[in-house]
Amino acid sequence: MRLGIFAKTFAGTEPAAVLAAVRQAGYEATQFNLACAGLPSMPDAVPEAAVSAIRAAAQSTGISLAALSGTYNMAHPDKAVRDDGLRRLAVVIEAAAALDIPLVTLCTGSRNAADQWAYHPDNADPAAWADMAAGMAEALALAERAGVDLGIEPEQANIVTSAKDAIRLIAEMGSKHLKIVLDPANLFEHATPDQARAIVAAAIDEAAGHIAMAHAKDRHGDGRFATAGQGIVDFPDFVGRLKATGFDGPLVTHGLSADEAPGVAALLRRLL
Repeated sequence: MRLGIFAKTFAGTEPAAVLAAVRQAGYEATQFNLACAGLPSMPDAVPEAAVSAIRAAAQSTGISLAALSGTYNMAHPDKAVRDDGLRRLAVVIEAAAALDIPLVTLCTGSRNAADQWAYHPDNADPAAWADMAAGMAEALALAERAGVDLGIEPEQANIVTSAKDAIRLIAEMGSKHLKIVLDPANLFEHATPDQARAIVAAAIDEAAGHIAMAHAKDRHGDGRFATAGQGIVDFPDFVGRLKATGFDGPLVTHGLSADEAPGVAALLRRLL
């Protein structure tokens, strides 16, 4: 496994400076965001100069670009908003292909029109799944042409809430380009350490063979998110179970400050 971190953990809009900070903090890979190149995360276009700057920064720092963020609300109640997100996703996919980034990460979305990461009771409506799945099929057509994989992350507030949901969607789509991003802290809300460990273990078993990237974020038992190592996620068990399935992709941390990054790198590297 390669140890990585969200590029947006570090301030800046110059790829060389951001990736140098990634390296200095003790990481070898990153989940990149176009905001770190002075662009919107989901832009209308990516200038060739930006692609060149990102490529040069990766080469000069030796940082692997493990994934590129392409998140928008794939279940937004307004189809026009979903269509605009898909149009921008096409731009991100093209940028990923130009940069040889293998994975574009997605958000399966929420019926919450104000926040794609916030729960809405209509998320359980079959129509919400149908709208998300229709957009996913179009996104996969773009990804397949570009030779890029798409990564969906089970999130309690989104349409895909569990590894079981993710496997269902992969089966429905019938595409080898749809993968899972597994974050243990997003698999539960309120739990005891033993309950959290069991939930995460079951998710790894369910998703085995489909995981393209693992995330390392933590959570307290009362539902608050935490920096890796400060909550109830059993990271030795998490990493050990991933290894047992044969997973050898990137382990990418996020939800932490730049000041915390070196300590988390040391913690996670001991597990790898």
